Amino acid sequence: MLNPFPELLAWSGLAPFVLRLALGFLFINLGFLKLTKEKARWESFFKIIRVGPADFLTKLFGFIEIIGGIALVIGLYTQIAALIFAILTFVEVYLEYKEESLLERTLPFYILIFAISLSLIFSGAGLLAFDLPL
Repeated sequence: MLNPFPELLAWSGLAPFVLRLALGFLFINLGFLKLTKEKARWESFFKIIRVGPADFLTKLFGFIEIIGGIALVIGLYTQIAALIFAILTFVEVYLEYKEESLLERTLPFYILIFAISLSLIFSGAGLLAFDLPL
């Protein structure tokens, strides 16, 4: 079947750009939430599952999400940031499965973030990025 909008294929780099911006701003927001409003809940979460110093891990996750989100927004090391976010999301899904009552986000939210991260790993940064395809 023929593509109904063949002219738009010239703009195929726009799709990763839109996904990159959406995921970047989302993780910047999630990182700030971990450092402010959701800090107590994340610290109690890490204490309940008995993983390392809770305060340090909460700050670490928050800063990783903020720095990675900024990297995605400007298109710097996009595939590396997307890989880190895919791993973080996979870990959060596992932790959510292990202790359902602790995190407030739903499974479809995590699946969507994981899918966008995988898409950026395979497609690259798209338009308007510092990353250049080889």
